[in-house]
Amino acid sequence: MRQLTALDAQFLSVESATTATHVAGVAILDPSTSPSGALTREALLALLRERLHLAPPLRMRLADVPFGLDRPYWLDDPDVDLDAHVHETTLPAPGGERELAAYVAGVHARRLDRARPLWEAHLIHGLEGGRCALYTKVHHCAIDGVSGSEILTALLDPSPQPRRVEAPPVPPALASPQVPGLLAMLAGAITRSIVQPVEALCSLARTAADLDAIPVVAALPDARLVAQAARALAGDARPLPETPPLVAPRTPFNGPISGEREVALGSVPLAEVRRVARAFGMGPNDVVMTLCASALRRWLLAHDALPDRPLVAAVPVALRSRPSAGAGGPSPDAADGRVGNRISAMITPLATDVASPGERLASVRSALAAAKRRFAVSHRTWLDDVCAMVPSAFAALATPMVFRLAGVAGAGVNLIVSNVPGPRLPLYLCGARMLAYHPLSVVTDATGGISITCASYDGRLDFGIVACPSRLPDVRSMIGHLREAMDELLALLDDSPDDPAPHGDAPLTPPREEHEPRQRRAPAISSATASGSM
Repeated sequence: MRQLTALDAQFLSVESATTATHVAGVAILDPSTSPSGALTREALLALLRERLHLAPPLRMRLADVPFGLDRPYWLDDPDVDLDAHVHETTLPAPGGERELAAYVAGVHARRLDRARPLWEAHLIHGLEGGRCALYTKVHHCAIDGVSGSEILTALLDPSPQPRRVEAPPVPPALASPQVPGLLAMLAGAITRSIVQPVEALCSLARTAADLDAIPVVAALPDARLVAQAARALAGDARPLPETPPLVAPRTPFNGPISGEREVALGSVPLAEVRRVARAFGMGPNDVVMTLCASALRRWLLAHDALPDRPLVAAVPVALRSRPSAGAGGPSPDAADGRVGNRISAMITPLATDVASPGERLASVRSALAAAKRRFAVSHRTWLDDVCAMVPSAFAALATPMVFRLAGVAGAGVNLIVSNVPGPRLPLYLCGARMLAYHPLSVVTDATGGISITCASYDGRLDFGIVACPSRLPDVRSMIGHLREAMDELLALLDDSPDDPAPHGDAPLTPPREEHEPRQRRAPAISSATASGSM
């Protein structure tokens, strides 16, 4: 039994009638590789029973403190009713990507039942070509990107033949979940209320040192001077690395969201991303961020809504160890069964205001490099510190209101962009080969009505885009824009000299027209979209 951190509890507090804060993924599977030639709900349930001990967040449920006076506690519940968590459906004909996205969007819009462990799995049959899909969602208060990957790899195998998994220790016959006592929880709440002002002041002091790198407050006058003064008072005399302005412009993406969701799924070959990265001496993540910037720019141009300032994105950063390579390799942090988040965020502009693709690529790389330099010398726990400033008793009431007001005012960031490294080799679920894995994230009033998440897997870069249709009604077009953005970067290689300069912030190539037609190759990206209501 352990108590949620301030950050974990904030993911609960932010939920409202229009906001759900779970993260999810859609695995596309080929059941023909399994011994039976099919993937059944019974086989999935048997796998979960065998490996549930390898995925602690799937067997933890919340124990609330009376009247919400303190943050909830995690309670280990080994007797999870898997039948209540695992669902099965068959898509209507023709079972294409539109039908898949329609189902996924509807499920993704619904909040999880807090009376049970905070996860669901949906086995989806009826896809074209005999394929099936597995949609899973887990509340963000229980996992981050790394621990979410660990849950996935705990269920997957490196071959169609399931690996042997050591059985968990047999609990004592009379063992039962340890429920915190009412008096103990109230005593803890009183103690925390006494020390909370001191904790808030400490968090404020740490946060002040990075005032100019935090959304919203970075726009305040003299934010950089305050940050420098706070660092000096703390005895840190190192100069702050220069960061670009972090004031998010108003776009159609930003504003109050509804409870409906749309989902789009697509992929690009990872070899193309790496080819561009190698040619210009940068990392694949620089290319991924440029793809997102270019796709967003194209959408905004098509809707006559491109601001003259770059969009500002929040990029989640993992603070825990990555899982070891291959299926079933948990990180050191997972070994003790801890749940929750160990994350921070970098805030970076996306160069959506730059017309030339080459200059845009260079600008994104430069902005990311500056954000990384600043992050390296920052208090990486600033996200936790901001959450810790809000007393637990008021968080559930205040947070949704603050996020809603931020949406009305257009404060915060324009969107969240996340890139999760994944396995390089094919993996299997109950013998069915996983063909693709599309991660899905969260949209809120304060962080924009669209989020873009991608994961690398088996030679692909799989995208999952979640949007509120009241803010972005045609999210499917974003998948086409991503493909156009990839073609645009590949065209730079055709136009560039044999030995492109690998470093520096100068334009990589002469300017190229934004919408210059280019011969399209065979489609290497799939798309799907639909909407659902909360």
